[in-house]
Amino acid sequence: MSSANEIGATPAAVEAAAFDAATAAVQAALAAGARYADARVVDRRHESMTARDGDVRTLDQTASVGLGVRALVGSSWGFAALGDPAGDAEARATGARATAIARASAAVPGPPMELVGVPAVQGGWSSECLEDPFAVPLAEKAALLTGVTATMKAAGVAVAEALHQAWDTRTAFVSSEGARIGQHVVETGAGMHCLTLGDGETQRRSYPAFRGQYGTRGWELVREIDLPAHADRIAAECQELLTAPQCPSGDTTLILGGEQMSLQVHESVGHAIELDRILGWEAAFAGTSWLDLSQLGSLRFGSELMNITIDPTIPGALGSFGFDDEGTPATARDAVRDGIWVGVLAGRDSAAVAGLPYAGSVRADGWARLPMVRMTNVGLEPGPHTLEEMVAATDGGVLMEHNRSWSIDDRRLNFQFGCEIGWEVKDGQRGRMLKNPSYTGIGPRFWQSLDMLGGAAPGEWRAWGTPNCGKGQPGQVGHTGHGAAPARFSGVRVGVRG
Repeated sequence: MSSANEIGATPAAVEAAAFDAATAAVQAALAAGARYADARVVDRRHESMTARDGDVRTLDQTASVGLGVRALVGSSWGFAALGDPAGDAEARATGARATAIARASAAVPGPPMELVGVPAVQGGWSSECLEDPFAVPLAEKAALLTGVTATMKAAGVAVAEALHQAWDTRTAFVSSEGARIGQHVVETGAGMHCLTLGDGETQRRSYPAFRGQYGTRGWELVREIDLPAHADRIAAECQELLTAPQCPSGDTTLILGGEQMSLQVHESVGHAIELDRILGWEAAFAGTSWLDLSQLGSLRFGSELMNITIDPTIPGALGSFGFDDEGTPATARDAVRDGIWVGVLAGRDSAAVAGLPYAGSVRADGWARLPMVRMTNVGLEPGPHTLEEMVAATDGGVLMEHNRSWSIDDRRLNFQFGCEIGWEVKDGQRGRMLKNPSYTGIGPRFWQSLDMLGGAAPGEWRAWGTPNCGKGQPGQVGHTGHGAAPARFSGVRVGVRG
């Protein structure tokens, strides 16, 4: 696969016929009265395999190709989609239909919707893929998943499961402003977990994360996480949790592992800084945000150790791309700098409404969905400390790792998280294992209590992949990335019940 996280010639894998269909749709939308239009032809393959207790349980292989067209009339968007476009006539009809929908939506007069300007790029981008996941034999994939689940099952757990997933997506994007962009993105991931049953309780251990680890990479990612090397360990820890003491309740120092920090960032920062939520456009289903645009650039979100970036250029991270689904080139920018809220995730329309000069965070779940503001790679930059230093500096507290449950209100403000495993920290030492660890907080108060941040040791900071971010009506599943390292917070309520 052609290489490399850089803008260059249009990938050869994006066929000329796809650009022809997208161009025809845009031309028809303009002819029907749209003042702006864009079209995407998306060709995607997906494969997933699951195993349980030493046997393959499911194998799903799907493929789809289709055309999605946006048209802007006045202040309103229209969107129309068509599966398997067979020729220019069908593509033109889809473009005209998108304009008709926009015109109907614009029946009530309003000021024209402005769009933040972007360069009209003619080029392309491909993610790096060293080993095509679709070329790896199914027998090899099955042997990996059945092998690790058999190992965990033999160690005495009640249920052992593993999975892998892969996507291969080719996109042809054309806009009425002159953009013509091809992208080829390969995404791959895998993971495993096991369950043990006790007297009225269930314990779980996962590796490498709650739903596995994913990235815009090939099968080399699966080989690197090395599931077999960790199967015995997580099975043993899962069983040990049954006899471990409960996580105590109270306010204490909390140390979170990097995987849990990635979800903390996702839920309490990433969703909160989505501009459509802040503007109230997402209030019906996904909720809004506690953030107020009048405080952008001045609001203290967290301590000075808190630096959050929006960066779709990180090589191999799951939220990486060359261009978003509006044709905006991938660009890194700050969301929080030295604890101050300074940036949002925006689209061309929402940014214009908010008076901001940038977009770049709009994506769709395939050809049949309207692009919307989505997280890219929203991550916490590495800090000056190590996990070892955090433990050594803690007289009393709890270390928690790996997410098990989450709950957060529709303003992304009040939250409660449960983790799979915890350890007591006492007199600068990691002590006994604790089960059912949990913590709760209020977003800015929690982030302002951040007093130590890892990343100084090799491997502590990692771009974790989340392949199941839900948003929108009809629902869309987004792929996002979150760089994170272990972190320490003071005065956090832990051991919450219910």
